[in-house]
Amino acid sequence: MHNQKRIFEKFVPAQQRLELADEIGTVPVGIKFENMLSPTRAHVNGKEVILLGTNNYLGLTFNDNILNAIKDSLETHGSATTGSRQANGTYEGHIELEKELKEYYNAASAVIFTTGYQANLGAISALGGPGDHLIIDADSHASIYDACKLSDATTLRFRHNDPENLERRLKRLPETGARLVIVESIYSMFGDVAPLKELVEVAHSNDAMILVDEAHSVGCFGETGKGICEEVDLLDKVDFISATFSKSYSSVGGFCLSRHPEFEYVRMMSRPYMFTASSAPANIAAARAALSEIKSSPSLRESLWARSRQLHSGLEEMGFDLCAAAGPIVAVRRPDELTAVTDWNKLLDNGVYVNLAAPPATPAGVSLLRLSVSAAHTESEISKTLDAFRQLL
Repeated sequence: MHNQKRIFEKFVPAQQRLELADEIGTVPVGIKFENMLSPTRAHVNGKEVILLGTNNYLGLTFNDNILNAIKDSLETHGSATTGSRQANGTYEGHIELEKELKEYYNAASAVIFTTGYQANLGAISALGGPGDHLIIDADSHASIYDACKLSDATTLRFRHNDPENLERRLKRLPETGARLVIVESIYSMFGDVAPLKELVEVAHSNDAMILVDEAHSVGCFGETGKGICEEVDLLDKVDFISATFSKSYSSVGGFCLSRHPEFEYVRMMSRPYMFTASSAPANIAAARAALSEIKSSPSLRESLWARSRQLHSGLEEMGFDLCAAAGPIVAVRRPDELTAVTDWNKLLDNGVYVNLAAPPATPAGVSLLRLSVSAAHTESEISKTLDAFRQLL
């Protein structure tokens, strides 16, 4: 029995965090939203709270056009495909959404995956093979790390957001094999933006392609909401873009697209694509309707940025240590894990839900209160949130 218990030893740090949280009251794991009242409000523990931890950046989860598209899809196509894209899981909506994404991005190829996590897992694992090298930012998302493990390529890390360190890594590589640099445009924990122009230049000058994960920037950045690659005029230079439907697109799923037509071959090489049931038709309908809203409603981005600047400047004036400039993610650094958990509970008691982020989910062992701003937040809701943070002082 003693030897059998050894399998649980790796969970000891997690258990310690649960005990730490339990000592001061509510355990910040598995919060139950009893019912959603709007994109920005819900009932938690019988109390109405303001939501600042949902990644609902454009506030589209209650959009009438999206809800009607979902209802129509359920009545026409049922609840699920019950099969992979390679079997019976390719419906008309999947094909149309891929066409719409290609047109929107002026891309040669677009492939939809069942989740945003799988978009990275499926694309990256298929793009790298024996003798190739995947060079990733050290602060990359777990989906990128797992994709590298699934690939047969050799994986190297470079220092976070450091083009010079990337170049040194690339120059040490053998001349044989393919090279793929993988970065995120905005990083999910701190909300910091990557120096994409410099990274793309370094990658291409060293005979490497580059994949940019735009999960947290699509819908929020760029003149037409395509993300930071559009904002800094790199859409025709970046080789691959991956993103998710679970944030600005208010659905579930993900995609990866490319300016290279050969990317279509990924469909026959990607195990996560080939062996996972395809996205539910209703999720596809929601993503298509959200794409239409993103293209036609620039006011959504304007509202998001107005509320983000209000929140960021208010917290900054109070003296909170913020991890990055204003954006859809506002991360507040706390001195230690106990303080972060205590503050998280106090905010919830005062009617504000944020995300608690602690090691090992955060880089460099930092503890954070992570806020996601939405276009649906009102000026009054952000003011009330600032009042709740003021009480932490």
